[in-house]
Amino acid sequence: MNNNKKINSVLFDMDGVILNSMPFHVAAWKDAFREREMEVNERLFYLYEGAMEPEVACRLFSKNGTKLAIRDFFEIHERQKRIFLERYAHKVRPFEGALELLKWLKETGVPVGLVTSSHGEILDAVLPPPLRELFGHIVTGDMVSRRKPHPEPYLAGLRGLGARKGMGNIAVENAPAGIESAKNAGLSCIAITTTLPRKHLKDAHKVVRDHHHLLKELKGGNWRHD
Repeated sequence: MNNNKKINSVLFDMDGVILNSMPFHVAAWKDAFREREMEVNERLFYLYEGAMEPEVACRLFSKNGTKLAIRDFFEIHERQKRIFLERYAHKVRPFEGALELLKWLKETGVPVGLVTSSHGEILDAVLPPPLRELFGHIVTGDMVSRRKPHPEPYLAGLRGLGARKGMGNIAVENAPAGIESAKNAGLSCIAITTTLPRKHLKDAHKVVRDHHHLLKELKGGNWRHD
């Protein structure tokens, strides 16, 4: 890795980036809505992953044909978390290549963080200890006052790692809200097509197809943007 392409830190999203968990989160959302005899297009959960704040979510659902009060959303969201933990959390596995990628970064001496909108209880249930110990700092959704797409989560991640703002900090994301959050925090953002096609990730500085491709790009220094 040459000096003008030095990586200062890498911050990863968790759901859909480190863990193949999004299909199970979406299944839990659908179950929670069905308990109220409501159906919501699952595409919304993928497109707006990490940005399900009550006001935003209610507007989205209403725009797509599902009228929802903010109080009802809070109740459904709490039910979704319980369903996920009870029915689906044990099924979650890391993506192929994720462990290899994290180990390479650790061996290279690059500080690595995790920045997720999931709450701590969810992270504790799904993130295996061998993976967790590879992260120098973890930021969960209940640790910040403003979630993605606001830059606060990634700024908190940088502070936790002791990393200075600058071009050498990279975020790895899989959804538009995370990309916006990372870029607004001043990070170079690489998107991975694990949950959404490339057309929805176009605002990232670079898009890769999988973790093996990502590792190759990082090793080659092909992550910088002009």
